[in-house]
Amino acid sequence: MADGSTERVRVNENLRYEPDDKCPLPVAAGVAIQGVILILPTLVVIVAVTARAAGEGAKYLSWTVFAGLLVGGVTTALQAGRFGRLGAGHVVVACASPSYIAASLLALSVGGAALLASLTVVVALTHIALAGWLPSLRNVVTPVVAGTVLMLLAATILPVAIDRMDELPSGASPAAGVTIAAVSLLVTAGLVLRAVGAWRLWTSLIGIGAGCVAAAVMGVYDFQPVLDAPWFGIPSAYLPGLDLTPGAEFWTLLPVFVIVGLVVGIKNIGDGVVVQQVSRRQQGATDFRMVQGLLNANGVGSLLSAITGVPPTTVYSSISASLAGLTGVASRRVGYLIGAFLAALAFLPKLAAFLLTIPSPVMGAYLLVLMGMLFVEGMRTVTRDGLDRRKSLVVALAFSIGVGMDGRGVFSDLLGETWGASLDFGMTSGALVALLLTLFIEATGRRRARLEVGLAMSALPEIDRHLTEIAAGMRWNAASTDRLRAAGEETLSSLLQTADARPAGDTPPRLVIVARPARGALEMDYITVYVEENLEDRLSYLDERSYLPDEREVSFRLLRHYASSIRHRKYHGAEVVTVRVEA
Repeated sequence: MADGSTERVRVNENLRYEPDDKCPLPVAAGVAIQGVILILPTLVVIVAVTARAAGEGAKYLSWTVFAGLLVGGVTTALQAGRFGRLGAGHVVVACASPSYIAASLLALSVGGAALLASLTVVVALTHIALAGWLPSLRNVVTPVVAGTVLMLLAATILPVAIDRMDELPSGASPAAGVTIAAVSLLVTAGLVLRAVGAWRLWTSLIGIGAGCVAAAVMGVYDFQPVLDAPWFGIPSAYLPGLDLTPGAEFWTLLPVFVIVGLVVGIKNIGDGVVVQQVSRRQQGATDFRMVQGLLNANGVGSLLSAITGVPPTTVYSSISASLAGLTGVASRRVGYLIGAFLAALAFLPKLAAFLLTIPSPVMGAYLLVLMGMLFVEGMRTVTRDGLDRRKSLVVALAFSIGVGMDGRGVFSDLLGETWGASLDFGMTSGALVALLLTLFIEATGRRRARLEVGLAMSALPEIDRHLTEIAAGMRWNAASTDRLRAAGEETLSSLLQTADARPAGDTPPRLVIVARPARGALEMDYITVYVEENLEDRLSYLDERSYLPDEREVSFRLLRHYASSIRHRKYHGAEVVTVRVEA
C-alpha cells in the first residue's frame, strides 16, 4: 500500500512468466512434469485408500485410478482456461480430495458406487452454486463452523489411515506395518522440519519412497503386478451410472455431502486468492471472477467424477504456489500441459500398477500427514477472527460431540438404520451442533448494524450519527458514547492516511462499518474497499490467506486512548481495522 506519501507495491521479482505470458514450450513442459510428479502420490493414495477401505475389488481399484487421472487431467486443463465464468485462467492443479474419504466410504458401504456417483453430483451443484450464495451464507457457515468441520473431517478419517497399517500380505511380521509406516513418517517429518529449498518440495515423494524401501527390506513389497501389467491400454469400464430415483440412503447421506461440499468450496475460495497472489509480479486487487470460474470448473470436475465413479475433486493451491515459487513460472500453458500429461498417464496401466504397489502402511502414513495438515488448516480457520468465549464453546461442544458420537450407532438406535446413519457420522453431528449454536447466537444476539459511506472526512457526521444511535440503543452513558465517537473519528483519520497516499485515478474507496454489539462492549469493523465491483462478494471472500503483511505502520497512537483493542489487516483491494470499545 503506502509508506508516508510513496506508494509501495509488493513485487514478486522471482516470477518470470505470469499466467498470460507465452512461456517457451520446453520450460513449461519441465515445470508441468514436476507438477505431475507432485500430485500423483496424493491422487493415487486417495482413490486407493477409499476403494480398499470400502472393500471394493481389483476391477474397481484399477478403474478408479484410471478415471482419477483422467478427471484430474481434464479438470486441471479446464482450470487453466478461461471461458466466461468457467475456469480460473491460472495453473490450478485439481484431483480427488482427501476431505471426501470418510463420506465416500459411507456411500460405498451403504449403496455402492452408484450412490457415491449420485451424491457427487450434489457436490458438483453445490460448488457451482456457492459463488452466488456465499454473501448470504457467510453469517451461518462462519470460520468457526467451517474450521470445526475441517477438524472433524481429519479426526474421522484418521482411523482409516491407522487401519491401513494392518493390511499386510499373509505371513508378514505383525510389526511390519507399524515399522514401515514409522520409517515413512520419520523421513517425511525430518524433511519438513529441516529441509530447505527444493528438498521441501519433494518431501512427500521421498517419504513414500523411504517407506517402499523399508517394505522391500521386510519382504512385503510385491513388484509382480507391475511386471504383469501392459504398457498401454484401458482397464475394464466400471461406470456406476446415476440413480435417478434416489431412495432413503441418498436422502440420509445428502446432508453429509452438502456440508463437506460447502466447506471444501469455501476453502477453495481461499485457494483461488492464494493462486492469484503467487502468479503475479505486482500484487493488485483480487479478481473474484477468477474465483467464481475456479469454483465452476471444480464443479464440472466433480460432475465428471460422478460420471466415472470416483470421489469429488478439489484444487491444490499448495502445488501451484510451490511450482511458481520454485520455478518462477505461472504461465497457464503449464496448467494445460499438467492436464494433458495426467490424462495421458491414465492410458499407461504399467504406471498405474506401479503406483498401486505402494504398500498400504505407506499409504496410511501419507494419509496421516494429509489429515494432520487438514486438522491444522481447520484450527487456523477457527482462530482467523479470534476466539471469544462463545466461539470457544461452539468449537468445544461441536468437536467433542462429533468425535464422541462417530460410529457409536446412537442415532441409528433412535431413528433407525436408514435415517440415523448420517448423524452417526461424527462430522455431520458435529457440524449440526456448530450450525445450531451459531444460528442461536445470531438469533439471540443484538443485530449487527452496518453503514456504507465514501472514505472521506466529509462522511464523519454520518458516521458520528450512526455510532451515537448504536450507543443509545445499547444504553451507554454520555462518557462511553463520546469515547465511541472519538474512536470512530480517529479510525477514519488513520484510514485516510492510506487513501491519500494512493495514486490519483484509482476508484474512490468505500468504507463499510459493521458493528457487533457484545456485553459491555462494541466491536467495529472498519472495512476499506478500493475496488467497487462485486462489493458483497469482496467482503465475503476476505480470507486469512489473502492477508498481506502490513508494509505501512498506521499510527493508532491516539486511537489507543479510546479503544481496548485494535487489529489491522490488509488484503488485496481491501483493508480492515477492527476496533473494540468498552462501555
